Amino acid sequence: MTGDGLLRVLATLANPHRLRVVAALTRERNNVSQLARELDISRVLLQVHLRKLEAAGLVTATIEVSEDGKAMKFYEVAPFTVLLTPKAIASAVRTLGIDSDVDVGVRS
Repeated sequence: MTGDGLLRVLATLANPHRLRVVAALTRERNNVSQLARELDISRVLLQVHLRKLEAAGLVTATIEVSEDGKAMKFYEVAPFTVLLTPKAIASAVRTLGIDSDVDVGVRS
């Protein structure tokens, strides 16, 4: 993993709501409404977190049409592994972009 990719993944996962979303999606794929109810957060807030998780490559989404014609977006965890060792960090640091430390909003 590149340094920028590692920063993006770690920054994305450094939020308790996003950790809860990933944990919930490991049990089963789900749509926004059901997941918001399960996690007891608003759909708007959940969608913000899902977009960040999707941008980091940690979840994927598919749109399905229900029998009544309603489009529903389902999310599931994407396969990923983050190996965080001193050697992996040293290797990733060599590939950091110049502005890497500017973009990492941990609590956004």
